[in-house]
Amino acid sequence: MVSVSIHQPNYMPWSGFFHKWLSSDHFVLLDNVQYHKNEWQNRNQIKTSQGKQWITVPVTYRFPQRIEEVNIVANTWAKKQIASIEQAYSKAPFFHDYWLPIHVILSEPHDKLSDLNISLIRCLGQLLGCTAPLHVASDLPMFSTEATPRLMDICQHLQADVYHSGAEGRSYLQQDVFVNAGLGLRFQDISPVSYPQLHGEFVPYLSVLDVLFNLGEDAPSRIRSMGGWVL
Repeated sequence: MVSVSIHQPNYMPWSGFFHKWLSSDHFVLLDNVQYHKNEWQNRNQIKTSQGKQWITVPVTYRFPQRIEEVNIVANTWAKKQIASIEQAYSKAPFFHDYWLPIHVILSEPHDKLSDLNISLIRCLGQLLGCTAPLHVASDLPMFSTEATPRLMDICQHLQADVYHSGAEGRSYLQQDVFVNAGLGLRFQDISPVSYPQLHGEFVPYLSVLDVLFNLGEDAPSRIRSMGGWVL
């Protein structure tokens, strides 16, 4: 049974994002939908000695640009962000095992937010042992512009039997469309699993950097243990 997960290309995503990839046969980055300001597409959080801290990519955005059209502001944001991550995690047990390829990507010039995000997601997925093929929606044939039909079209293009949706999909997906097309629909049912962190008590919902630097090779199994898929 072939399963497909689809998600917008967020910046340095949290573990739940990679739970989708690790437990699906195909993973699609939906970069050709509208960008949403002040969400997770250009920022995430890390844990520092002072608590949670935002790491943000400054962008220029004009409604209704798609994610693939959003430009990064050319300034010194990358150097500052690299310094923030190094200060927060340099003493983490596995920081030096995984930081170099991430540092290289952050140091490279990127004009488009989606290009940066996709490069980082590919890198992080490789470090986490994600083996399912990664697809970029803008590289696939043109599909419906409506939310549910677009997702179903992508699934059918990839010859899927089941679509793995995020839990929030219950509030907007037209479930009957999947049923009528003979396509199974499952919803992600996960919750953060605690693990040893630097800087005090456990804080959930951080960028997957936190899991990777603190757990190393155990990070994939800890992510898988977050939960599964339900009707």
